[in-house]
Amino acid sequence: MVTDDRLATYRAKRDFSATSEPAGGPPADGASRYVVQRHRARRTHYDFRLELDGVLVSWAVPKGPTLDPKARQLAVHVEDHPIEYFDFEGVIPKGQYGGGDVTVWDWGTWQPAKTKDPRKAIENGELHFDLHGEKLSGRFVLVRRDDEKNWILIHKNDEHARRGWNPDDLPQSVKTGRTNDEVAASPHALWRSGVPAAEAEQQVAPQPVHEWDAPSKDELAALEKMKTTGRWAVQGHEVRLTNLDKVLFPADPPITKRDLVRYYALVAPYMLPYLAGRPVNAHRYPDGVDKPGFWHKEVPSHAPDWLTQWHNKEADEDETRCYAVVDSVPALVWMANFGAIELHPWTSRLPHVHEPSWALIDIDPGSSTSFDDVLALARLYRTALDHLSVAGMPKVTGQRGIQIWVPVRAGYSFDDTRDWVRKVSRAVGRTLPDLVSWEWYRKERGGRARLDYTQNAINKTLVAPFSVRPTRNAPVSVPITWDELDDPELRPDRWTIRTVLDRLRKTGDPLAPLLGTAQQLPKL
Repeated sequence: MVTDDRLATYRAKRDFSATSEPAGGPPADGASRYVVQRHRARRTHYDFRLELDGVLVSWAVPKGPTLDPKARQLAVHVEDHPIEYFDFEGVIPKGQYGGGDVTVWDWGTWQPAKTKDPRKAIENGELHFDLHGEKLSGRFVLVRRDDEKNWILIHKNDEHARRGWNPDDLPQSVKTGRTNDEVAASPHALWRSGVPAAEAEQQVAPQPVHEWDAPSKDELAALEKMKTTGRWAVQGHEVRLTNLDKVLFPADPPITKRDLVRYYALVAPYMLPYLAGRPVNAHRYPDGVDKPGFWHKEVPSHAPDWLTQWHNKEADEDETRCYAVVDSVPALVWMANFGAIELHPWTSRLPHVHEPSWALIDIDPGSSTSFDDVLALARLYRTALDHLSVAGMPKVTGQRGIQIWVPVRAGYSFDDTRDWVRKVSRAVGRTLPDLVSWEWYRKERGGRARLDYTQNAINKTLVAPFSVRPTRNAPVSVPITWDELDDPELRPDRWTIRTVLDRLRKTGDPLAPLLGTAQQLPKL
């Protein structure tokens, strides 16, 4: 930690058990860096920081630094910040000091001018310095006004000066290229307190979406050439495939088991991040979706030895003892051949099955609920989460509804996430009470939608992203962006196994950046 008390004021204003900001670590040697962070808190401002004597000497600049030599920008001198704050980009929880989203707007190096003792120059109220950054360059001056806090930031009229230059015209982060809106929606990194500074940064998407490769062209060709039954060698394992030409979906043209196996093999790089490390409940339709399906959780005795399995030691006599953990392309292919049309992963990861990693919101439409009604409710959740500075992403179910997946940090219980989702949902329901019923049984809801928070419980699940749904054209449950809620062409079953891969190649998965996000839920 910094050995003097320069960070005492900074630390006194923050609760490091709740905020992801750094608490402070050992000073760096020999660096003369600067950073400007665009910070949307109660008001948007720019935090201007100079590395000096092992800390970041800091000013809050409401209108931001500029290259315009005529501008006189107010700069409020604030407490010194720790060196680790240099490249912090993420979200400070609402309710914490400085709560809001932060981007690294500019960075580079600086040298003092007209003084050999910049600390003394700051104490005397006037610092001249040169910046060499990606957006800012040239000679600047910080001059204290008539009190300790209010200063003026000026750019000298040198060869780097640009009249009319506005920092808001260049909103992208120099670290990631993202805007504040994008960081607020999906922070890529958070900080943990109570650990050494070198270990404080935590990646919130530790599982790359494309850690798993799709089958090779040769492997896919072998699947196409295979007769109705055989063994498919895919990514180091042999999967026994049966009845490949059986029609599972009465689409036009019909969709066969071979088509289903191929789809799950190709979508695996996108889907496996939501399945790996979790027990999976399968909804099977081995005779096709026009025949009754059934839930299957217990791993059958004929499952291959290489299939990852989890034994639930807490299971009662009449409960499932052994679950499949779908963590590879061959495992997903085996599930498809098993007739598992739908896959529902647990909300919690192994081994901490009592700690959810997602808080789930399920807009469950009633018999009289139109999709426009569902969209109206989803937009209210969008507003609520934005107001709470909580990152989440919607997903069309492939049938009639929309779900919203909210990532949470480790340590929450299902009681915690269920209660939090209940409170948010009650607020949404009070806004459009004519659309919502809180009755448990469908027949008692009067055809209205239910905002279901009860799925936040152990072994209660929602359908996985990119899972197929058991209706005629093989629609798929697909994550979407918040903006797509306003797309007039959006339908809950808009994408099928024949079209969703094209979407993924063009736009990717908007939910993927939230995988593994250690998000603190604000108190309600």
